[in-house]
Amino acid sequence: MTTATSYQNAPDLAADDYIVIGLATCFVKEDGEVHQVEVIEPIPSAALEALLKGIPTSYKLACAITLGALLDGDTPLLPDGFPESAQLGEEFVSRVFATARTYKRRETAKSLIPLGTTYTDLNYSIERKRVLNAARVVTKEDNIKQHSHTHKVL
Repeated sequence: MTTATSYQNAPDLAADDYIVIGLATCFVKEDGEVHQVEVIEPIPSAALEALLKGIPTSYKLACAITLGALLDGDTPLLPDGFPESAQLGEEFVSRVFATARTYKRRETAKSLIPLGTTYTDLNYSIERKRVLNAARVVTKEDNIKQHSHTHKVL
């Protein structure tokens, strides 16, 4: 049985709905320097299944909790066991709602990490740095040089 809906922007979700959140090591580029930051993000059910199969990930841990323990209405709460210095990911609340729906759709994923437990046996790796504010700048040098006869009718 679910409790009364407490989310204005997600009437299909309730406070006791299951969700997994993770603590990821990311990087931010500022003034030509790269700084390491820890980010709290929701982990969708499909991504969780892949993480538990051992793919390299920037997540240090994954924690299964309820929406009520993570959100007070639309206000995010810092879960127990997460460092005070950790930041919340971009568009955190809307991503939390979307992620919670993935676990409602795929009930079997809830058994991967039991509610109230934290999984730390992930294949943690920061070999491929996850830069949050990376900007892709396309220059003229990126164009592929073509042979002069490519577009001519011979």
